[in-house]
Parts: sequence; C-alpha cells; structure tokens
Amino acid sequence: MPKVPFTVGVVGHFGLAVRDPKKSAKWFERALGLKKEFEFGSGVAIGNDNVTIALFKGKPLPETIDHMSFHLPNMATLRKALEHLKSIEVDLEDPGDEIGPEGPGSPHMGLWFHDPDGYRWELSVQNANK
Repeated sequence: MPKVPFTVGVVGHFGLAVRDPKKSAKWFERALGLKKEFEFGSGVAIGNDNVTIALFKGKPLPETIDHMSFHLPNMATLRKALEHLKSIEVDLEDPGDEIGPEGPGSPHMGLWFHDPDGYRWELSVQNANK
C-alpha cells in the first residue's frame, strides 16, 4: 500500500441538510456557542476557530451520520457543558446518567445529545482518567 504524502488537519467544514438553516444556526449558537460566519444561497455557515458547519436547506437525514464529536479540555468543562445543555433543555441521551465512557473500557468520557433536526452530537474528554 502506498504511503499517503500528507496528514489530514483540523476539520475545515462539513455540511448538514436542515429544515430551517436560520433556526438551526440560532440553536447551534445557543447550545454550542458557535457564531454565524456567513450566509450563502440556501443556508448559513456557523463555527469557531476549530470547525465550520454549513447548514443548508434540505431534508435532514440524521441516519446518514451516527454522530459527530467535539473534544473538550477536561472533565470540569464537560460537567459545565452538561449543566448548560440542561439549562436550555437540549435533548440529552441517558437522562440522569448523561456522562459516561465512549465505549466499554474506554478512557474517554462523553455526553450525547440531539439537535432539533435529529442529528446526534457528542462532547468528549480524551483520556479523562489521566
């Protein structure tokens, strides 16, 4: 197998079909602190220094992507994120036991939730036990 001559970097952007791009952009601003970057023909781009999400008008298909995860720096921040998401009544998975390992025996801890179009998101801390 040939050696790949480059390393993939930070996520530049990805696009998601949503019912109402402006309404979805406001949700991402409120839930994740992402900012509107610009509008385009049928949508809105939101993001921060790490990622841009292009929200375009279309039929949401959350089953096409299991979930997208964003890393947080430590468990204290993850707990603050959970309290924030609860305070704005985000659709959290595992109510009452929201923070847990990414998988059996995993050192990574996360929490999972859904946006208004049904896409599944995760906030996680890598090697949380260190």
